[in-house]
Amino acid sequence: MQLIDPDLVERFAADLEALWPRDVRDGAALGLAVSGGPDSLALLLLAHAALPGRIAVASVDHGLRPEAAGEVALVEQVCAERKIPFAALQADVPPGNLQAQARRARYAVLSEWAQARGLGALATAHHADDQAETLLLRLNRGSGLSGLAAVRSVSVLDDYELLLLRPLLGWRKAELAGVTARAGIIAAQDPSNANRDFDRVQMRAHLANSDWLDVRALATSAAHLAEGWRAIEWYAGLDWDEMVHPDEDRPDASPGLVYYANVPRVVAIETICRIIRELGGHCTRSEAARAFDRLWRGENASLGGVLAVPGIERMQGVGVELRCWRFAPEPPRRLH
Repeated sequence: MQLIDPDLVERFAADLEALWPRDVRDGAALGLAVSGGPDSLALLLLAHAALPGRIAVASVDHGLRPEAAGEVALVEQVCAERKIPFAALQADVPPGNLQAQARRARYAVLSEWAQARGLGALATAHHADDQAETLLLRLNRGSGLSGLAAVRSVSVLDDYELLLLRPLLGWRKAELAGVTARAGIIAAQDPSNANRDFDRVQMRAHLANSDWLDVRALATSAAHLAEGWRAIEWYAGLDWDEMVHPDEDRPDASPGLVYYANVPRVVAIETICRIIRELGGHCTRSEAARAFDRLWRGENASLGGVLAVPGIERMQGVGVELRCWRFAPEPPRRLH
């Protein structure tokens, strides 16, 4: 087995440290999601060199392609040669949007595996080219700031409270393919990556043929947008703590929340989404944005089984009048 360039190992270790500092990981092992493609195999090789004895690998077969079993076997062989703990996982993909459902199923089985092994975090091999493609696709769809933040370097799989790391977002796809090739490994090639029925494949081709587009710069812009989005999330947390209160004036003592709306629209949308969740409903950001616009005009809004009624009231302890929106579960509809 050929050794990896020490400079690349040092670079990877620094990228991982920035996302998962040693004092935070506290000796925990890192889980890797490895598909058998050149990108994820490079992640395996770099992590094995940077964290010897502190990684475990899992590969997921979604049962969608006959080649998948061979790809899992390839990853198992690479791990066996390096004495890396390995698990082959099966994911059942329900009907619906194929790529979205496969992603949910994949993260579900990976999270269960990581928790069962007591791993401190899970890492995937998303890289700068993935980031650039995602940003351009979402720009083309008119996504809001949350979507334009694209692939986050650090996130949490909420259903499992598992830290999800993407330490390769500053690396180009070609660099990672080189790491795998120099190790003498013939990586698997997913045929869907050449299927132009997928928007991402078309965008990848446009990027490859557009010399004026700088992939690293696009990935950097996505990182800046992610920083901006984290600031909005932080501000929305303050807004929730300070401006949302139980509605104690409900005549029947049923649950309700009062929101003194005094922040920019993008922050208020996050607060509205959280209010709806707290009252047992669900809404998208687009639905919350439309509700905000109605409430701002002084009109009632209904979303996620919750009715919002606007008004202007004096907030206790502040002494000024503010927009006051009262949220409560909608009453049951009368049947005639």
